[in-house]
Amino acid sequence: MNHTDHAGSLLGPAVEEYRRRPLLLQVEDGLPSLFAVLEARQRQKGRSTSPQPHRRWTTLGCLRKAKLYSFVLGLAACFLVMASYILTGDKKGLLLTPSPYHFTSLVDQGPFTLNLSVAKDYASIKLVVKTIVSKVEFSSRQVPDLKDLIQSEPHLFSVIPRQFLPNVKNPCWYEEHLGNLSSDPYGSNLYARYSRRFRTVFDYLRSAFREHLHHLGERHYRMRCLPYFYIIGQPKCGTTDLYDRLRLHPDVRFTTFKEPHWWTRKRFGIIRLSEGFHDRYPVEDYLDLFDLAAYQIQDHMLGNASGSHEQRNIIIGEASASTMWDNNAWVYFYDNATDREPPFLVQDFIHAVQPNAKFIVMLRDPVERLYSDYLYFGIANKSTEDFHERVSESLQLFEGCLAEFPMRACVYNTTLNNAMPVRLQVGLYIVYILDWLTVFRKDQILVLRLEDHASNRKYTMHRVFDFLSLGGLTEQKEAEITKSPASNMRRPADRSLGPMLPITREILQEFYSPFNEKLAKVLRNDSFLWRSHTRWA
Repeated sequence: MNHTDHAGSLLGPAVEEYRRRPLLLQVEDGLPSLFAVLEARQRQKGRSTSPQPHRRWTTLGCLRKAKLYSFVLGLAACFLVMASYILTGDKKGLLLTPSPYHFTSLVDQGPFTLNLSVAKDYASIKLVVKTIVSKVEFSSRQVPDLKDLIQSEPHLFSVIPRQFLPNVKNPCWYEEHLGNLSSDPYGSNLYARYSRRFRTVFDYLRSAFREHLHHLGERHYRMRCLPYFYIIGQPKCGTTDLYDRLRLHPDVRFTTFKEPHWWTRKRFGIIRLSEGFHDRYPVEDYLDLFDLAAYQIQDHMLGNASGSHEQRNIIIGEASASTMWDNNAWVYFYDNATDREPPFLVQDFIHAVQPNAKFIVMLRDPVERLYSDYLYFGIANKSTEDFHERVSESLQLFEGCLAEFPMRACVYNTTLNNAMPVRLQVGLYIVYILDWLTVFRKDQILVLRLEDHASNRKYTMHRVFDFLSLGGLTEQKEAEITKSPASNMRRPADRSLGPMLPITREILQEFYSPFNEKLAKVLRNDSFLWRSHTRWA
């Protein structure tokens, strides 16, 4: 079969039209209660427009209430600014809800300071956690129809074909090149515009572009590829170390940098939350990131066909640690949500174009993950007391959401996630894994623990090699992959802070416990209970 029989053509709307699809956001009328503000997408179909009665938070005392009220006022002001941009149609100038690590600058803390480690506050926050745990439930989601996915992202489905090249392990296809051969095929790529590292790679790709075109009559075709596997999460769980080791395998290729974040952010025009929306990155820009690997796959494919002695089945990986959990953009782009949950998740689109893709998840004790996450971001005046206070405030916000909405709605509540001073939701691993299992089989998802990887890298890497059906290695190459130093370790300045406060650990362990229990049950592995609390960077 001729490889060009599988060529994919560019159909559908123009790239420029795709990049500028409108932003959708609703802002409710009336005096907002705390989670009327946090629920920016709350719909009023069939309901009275009057605000719902306030629900009692907890017996936290007047000082805490003062701080929370100032928090609400700051958040409400933020959404008034957002609404003004929406109403005037100025999407590119809109600043998204700030990240949790920059939010404090927008909130007037007032004349009060809170020491949440005192006994009365400890008792209060324990009550908050108890309330949260009592409301934990694992509900199923409704998987969207393919036609709805296509209607939502028609350009994506016009570019990626339904079938890939036979006898090639990695998902690749030939796409007709419709541009002028003398023009720059990467001139409009937005990754090149915002990444200096990619400009160097694109300089090489330009020079090699013509020689890798496949000619059939007067038509020209280029090889396009998607990743064979994805490292999808979680942040601060060892994904960088896994990525660095896999890059050393002779059959594995990655992009120039670890995390393109296309599925979760760039396709919506999000580069950094603090910068608002940019032009949406079309799928062609994402596919360009794999062209270097595609050239090598094409060269090896032609070499294999000619009987070359060095026959390799090269596969491509992608390692954006946001892929498993970050669906925060949905609230701005999908207006047909039901029950205040995203109508589509990232995995729905990946499954629609790559139903046979493989995924690797690296997890760690969610309590330690949260502390490592806090230390990683550039926050001034970091301390164990500050971490405790941020944890306590985030738990209160999560409890307030559960007073109004189901748990899944709170986990995917964009505004709540951005408002919490620490990213509690990222450690709710089972919620995301269950949602991924609604579209992918269990044997397509390999779940690892950082604790196991740190203690026996050879064991975990062999599990990964087997999962990806990678070829054998020489003893020297295997030693290089498994014995190299760990990547992305905690900075010395952060290590000097020491462990979190014991009461913070106790509170977080209680909060994450029901989620860990469900995770261990689903994976049939009690080590995911994390009952021995080893600390890793």
